Amino acid sequence: MNRVAIIPARGGSKRIPRKNVNPFCGKPMIAWSIETAKISGCFDRIVVSTDDRGIADVATRWGAEVPFLRPEILSDDYTGTLPVIRHAVDWLKEQNFPVDYACCLYATAPFVSAEDLQRGWRLIRQTRADYAFSVTSFAFPIQRAIRVTDSGRVAMFNPEHFTTRSQDLEEAWHDAGQFYWGKASAWLEEKMIFTEDSVPVKLPRHRVQDIDTPEDWSRAEWLFRSMREELGSQ
Repeated sequence: MNRVAIIPARGGSKRIPRKNVNPFCGKPMIAWSIETAKISGCFDRIVVSTDDRGIADVATRWGAEVPFLRPEILSDDYTGTLPVIRHAVDWLKEQNFPVDYACCLYATAPFVSAEDLQRGWRLIRQTRADYAFSVTSFAFPIQRAIRVTDSGRVAMFNPEHFTTRSQDLEEAWHDAGQFYWGKASAWLEEKMIFTEDSVPVKLPRHRVQDIDTPEDWSRAEWLFRSMREELGSQ
């Protein structure tokens, strides 16, 4: 049974240029994902899908494979994760390495842990789901969310819950943006991930951080260093 980690890492990041290989707490950002994939012991191969030779060089130095450069048609701002992973799984199959399970592991997920990857692997096997992916809970009930109107006032998305107690509302979860285990067949068919054919790998909120802006980056480094210091002191 062949298991592969596929790390998408295109070179055209706009908001944080060179985001995938910028130094993050002493290492190129992508190095954290590569090293965690290796430590997990879950994978026969760790493959980086990129269109950028500079990223490819960094990835190989840190122990990943870059056996192809991703085609330009799959490297623009509008290309989603599903076709990128499908392309990698297809390419490996054509090279006589048929994949049974592929885990999409984002290059900008320094908080991902080997234990979470292992939990995802166990879950997808035990439940026979198409996907198992990282999620975390919203800090506030989404049923009581408000929006700012065109006139500068506020309105509730769900006004029927104005008087509902927070503890009486169903807990809501969101994609943690770290990893997505999937059957090769699901990736090849580009099946949707957020359906009843998927199972959640629940993460605590303090280990989930989007990194889309310089402010996000600074906050993530602060959290990451604090967590490592705390773990080192135990």
